[in-house]
Formats: sequence, C-alpha cells, structure tokens
Amino acid sequence: MAFNSKNFSVMAYANGFTLWNYQTPDTLESVKGEGYFNDVSAFARKGDMILVVANNAAAVAPAILSVTDIAAGSVTVADTISQPQAAA
Repeated sequence: MAFNSKNFSVMAYANGFTLWNYQTPDTLESVKGEGYFNDVSAFARKGDMILVVANNAAAVAPAILSVTDIAAGSVTVADTISQPQAAA
C-alpha cells in the first residue's frame, strides 16, 4: 500500500519540533522504506518524530521513527525505537 495522509496527524508541537502520529495497515518494513513519507515533505522537518502503529500480519508493530533528512521533496526516516513483536 501507500502513505495515507488521512492517518497522519500532529500529536504535539513545540519550539519547531513536531511529534506526529501515523497508523496504517502497511507493514512496518514498508513504512520505514525509502520515499514512504515523501508526501509530507512540505510539513515535516528534520528532527521530527513519528509514532507509527503498523500492521505486521496479525500483530501490531509500534515504532518511533525520526526524520533524519528532507531534501528535494524526499523524506528520510530512521528507526529510533521499535517494539519487538510478542511470540505467537
């Protein structure tokens, strides 16, 4: 699937920093992939954090991603914290 702007929202903003929330049926691997967040390049800033709740098969995979770079409309994120999935 692809990024869905309806599932992307501001949780907190202060001093030029934004904490975003994003929930998706996509896998965490695809969300962390190159270009996934390019649609928000006009809004996000380097240093922002994105709380992600992604769906990996039957388990929910929460993660905290940080925006590490924005250049020419391309948003790069890095995995800051991922919650390991519980064994089924």
